[in-house]
Amino acid sequence: MLDKKIFISASLLCASALQGFSWGQKGHDTVSYIAENHLTSVTKAAVERILNGRSMVYYSNWMDNASHTPEYAYSSTWHYKNIDADETYDNAPYHQDGDVTRAIRFQVATLQDDQSTPEQQATALKMLIHLVGDVHQPMHLGHRSDRGGNSWTLRYKNMNTNLHSLWDSKLVEGVHNWSYTEWQQQIDRATPAQSKEILTPGTPEKWGEESYKIATEIYNTTPKDSNQSFDYDAKWAPVIEEQLLKGGLRLADILNAIYDPSYTASNLFVKR
Repeated sequence: MLDKKIFISASLLCASALQGFSWGQKGHDTVSYIAENHLTSVTKAAVERILNGRSMVYYSNWMDNASHTPEYAYSSTWHYKNIDADETYDNAPYHQDGDVTRAIRFQVATLQDDQSTPEQQATALKMLIHLVGDVHQPMHLGHRSDRGGNSWTLRYKNMNTNLHSLWDSKLVEGVHNWSYTEWQQQIDRATPAQSKEILTPGTPEKWGEESYKIATEIYNTTPKDSNQSFDYDAKWAPVIEEQLLKGGLRLADILNAIYDPSYTASNLFVKR
């Protein structure tokens, strides 16, 4: 069950904070802005109403802060789905407090529930905006044993860091020093055929599996305590670009499927 009590102990809150969250502000802003550019007019009006006139970008990182507060601490495990090296995506045990793929489904169900209050819908939408970005950050499908790469130490351009932090923000900033609007302008150029291919694996579980496969390659090609530099940027830039684009297009597809009856969705889990 994803529905949690609001109160949890301070010790659990501190422990969850160590896991680390995803993409950094630039990555999440980029995913949200790409999505905004692919909303239908009907969906855009619904989203703006729920968010009280704010943009999706405004709330793209809201959940990272919220999950560290007592009110929303129940969501601390929803940012990731950890899978150890001796497990597979299919046989990895479920986290009892939920994970990113189940959390995405929960937010969609809340948004589609006619009985949910405006406050519940606003919270679910803010979370969904963030979680779809999370599931496309490969290290959010990283190993449980190293807390999604947080304990996988290395150096990046002669600076001490860890694998999770590197993929959170340092690598995004390293490959392209762009604003989120420039990211959208440069990578949001998929053809209709490419967009269809991106949207076809239309479930959170499929998206998580894609990220898990990338994470496995990242571990295999990033030795612990190694020093990575510009060649690492060049290797992974296309993957980062693709993951951010996928996140944005898939988020828009979800929201259009929820709010626009005339929209033909590619995802397989939003009930019409």
